Amino acid sequence: MFTQTLTCSAPLWRWTGGGQAGSWHFLTITGAAGDLLSATALERRLEGTGRGFGSLKVRATIGDSVFATSVFPSKSQGWLLPVKRSIRRAEDLAEGDVVEVRLEF
Repeated sequence: MFTQTLTCSAPLWRWTGGGQAGSWHFLTITGAAGDLLSATALERRLEGTGRGFGSLKVRATIGDSVFATSVFPSKSQGWLLPVKRSIRRAEDLAEGDVVEVRLEF
């Protein structure tokens, strides 16, 4: 299912928004890595296999943690990779840490 791989580093940041009390943590994928994700999303949309919101299913690896998720395009910020609390705890990550991630998609 996964045919492409990329590795990049980005700072972990927290989004708190709306009227909800919760927050989300993300890595923003930009540059050549973001361009590759955009090209892949366009290719899949043209093939008729695109997903909602233009997202791409990925298998992400951070440290020893491997998890399935999706990356989401952002008009102003490249691609957003959500990082769950369980992954942040397992890898001892905090907001502001620069994180290396490997994505298979």
